[in-house]
Amino acid sequence: MPKAERGLNELYRDDPERADALVFGRRGLLKGASLAAMGAAVGASIPFAARMPAGLVPAALAQAPPAGAPAKALAMPGKANLVVLQDRPLVCETPEHMLDDEVTPNDKFFIRNNGGMPDVAADPKAWKIRVDGEVNTPLDLTVGELEQRFQPVTLKLQLECGGNGRAGFQPEARGNQWGNGAIGCAEYTGVRLKDVLAAAGLKSSAVYTAHVGADPHLSGTPGQLTISRGVRLPKAMDEHTLIVLRMNGAALPHIHGGPVRLVVPGWPGSASQKWLTRIWVRDKEHDGPGMTGTSYRVTRKPMIPGGKVDDANMMILESMPVRSIITSVAHGTELAPGTRKLPVRGQAWAGDLAVSQVEVSVDYGATWKKAQLNAPANKYAWQRWSTEVDLPTDGYYEIWAKATDANGKGQPHVVGNWNPQGYGGNAFHRVAVLVKA
Repeated sequence: MPKAERGLNELYRDDPERADALVFGRRGLLKGASLAAMGAAVGASIPFAARMPAGLVPAALAQAPPAGAPAKALAMPGKANLVVLQDRPLVCETPEHMLDDEVTPNDKFFIRNNGGMPDVAADPKAWKIRVDGEVNTPLDLTVGELEQRFQPVTLKLQLECGGNGRAGFQPEARGNQWGNGAIGCAEYTGVRLKDVLAAAGLKSSAVYTAHVGADPHLSGTPGQLTISRGVRLPKAMDEHTLIVLRMNGAALPHIHGGPVRLVVPGWPGSASQKWLTRIWVRDKEHDGPGMTGTSYRVTRKPMIPGGKVDDANMMILESMPVRSIITSVAHGTELAPGTRKLPVRGQAWAGDLAVSQVEVSVDYGATWKKAQLNAPANKYAWQRWSTEVDLPTDGYYEIWAKATDANGKGQPHVVGNWNPQGYGGNAFHRVAVLVKA
């Protein structure tokens, strides 16, 4: 299960400078008593200790759960044992090692609710969606009419929460402390949003969409929107942006927005409105709940972590940053004595872009091995990668994975783009592995 990442501030709380000097040495190399102490802490010798960067907290320690706060597993019919981050609204993360499928099964798909869940539709085909605003012909369409009037499309699409990776921010940013598991790549069937908008006839004044769903506000106030986000018109008209009716060949599950939702791939999942009831086409940037202040906004220029927000320095998060995860080896895996080679694979994605390469290291980034990278099944599907790593002796290892997107931008070693609500954190994925002596 993914566990909240703790930073140096917590592990070295009393005297961080002295602790760092004692553990890593002035030159950043583990040695003598410090090496023995670190080996005891991780449960084995550390073959590549001399290459460990100064100040690095081993993944085996950094990803330990906070004292007294063990991970809570979801118990829900039809769902795997996801990690519950919040009960109200329900928010659940998928551990990275459960994301090894090429297409994420419904039971393993993460859950992100912003409010309550509406009642299950008595007749899903009678569920209505209103399309209005800057259109020539407002439409009221049932799910059944969507199926009859528009061409069905089936695509494998990534869907990722904007806060994926938030647990890596220091100081801690507001919101659910996601690891890397707020992601899934399902096979969706629906109709293109662009086709529905074309049927309504867009006015020349149309520039932005606004999405409305049936999820009730947690306050219980009638008519109060839980969240209402939107996208620029070019993204709405992308042929991969769908009004979805089916997920992995089955009717869209209620927990994932059934009977109908939007999927706006590559952008924050909050734009992919669940329990969809309305598409409001606007003549300006949408300003609904979740569109203003620091909500789903990142900095244009770096800000001081924890500092005062300059509204002029904030911009809407659109395409999600490049990320790779290791899925074939769970964090904390123990291997048989004498294991010298280990096959490793995972997934990588980069928002609107393709991934150009994935690299893997077992010596704390001193050297990197390029992995074999598959092409996506279609645009906005994640890309599977694989390689094999060498483990020269028994001991404690960390497998690191980093991806680079088509524009040459790669994942950072640590989260550096601090913003108040912790969006876009995409540091290397680190997995601790122990070859028992």
